[in-house]
Amino acid sequence: MDASVSKSLVPLDAAGLDLIFREARTYNAFLDQPVADEMLLEAIRLAELGPTGVNAVPGRFVIVKSEEAKARLAPHLSEGNRAKTLKAPATIIVAQDIAFTETLIRTFPHAPGAKDWFQGQAAVDYAAYNATLQAAYLIVALRALGLDTGPMGGFNKDGVDKAFLEGTTWRSNLLINVGYGDRSSLFPRNPRFDVEEITRIV
Repeated sequence: MDASVSKSLVPLDAAGLDLIFREARTYNAFLDQPVADEMLLEAIRLAELGPTGVNAVPGRFVIVKSEEAKARLAPHLSEGNRAKTLKAPATIIVAQDIAFTETLIRTFPHAPGAKDWFQGQAAVDYAAYNATLQAAYLIVALRALGLDTGPMGGFNKDGVDKAFLEGTTWRSNLLINVGYGDRSSLFPRNPRFDVEEITRIV
């Protein structure tokens, strides 16, 4: 290891990389096994540590677990996503706070004028793509904690916003079903590109 790298920062071994990437899959079916609230909260804590533009951290999260909450979510899901979502132990609504500029003084305190950098649609777009980035961190964090995920679109955002986010400045982005995946339900992994096809070193 390079002497300039802190000895406390040890790269993941093969088992860790398998857990997060190589053996991890997107699940449509989960075992009938509950997921502890604290595990979900810990994954969100970890995801919040990932970098976002100007440390905006606009991601917001609603964890849907109760039968009552699932019943509110169900009408807004596409037909192909409804049954699997209702059977998942938990579904996380990943949203973005379109008023993230109001909290930049807290998250980006060394630039008091940062609030003025984003106006109108530019602020809405900035919140959305940074929250999408946080959703990716969340998937990795959930996998790292031994959970499986099924991220998806295929829902009526306006309906979900009204059912779960009304009265806030949060807007839904995507859904992540979470649990312990049923490996018997998996299809073969879809193809990926060879790294040489998608990479240039210049």
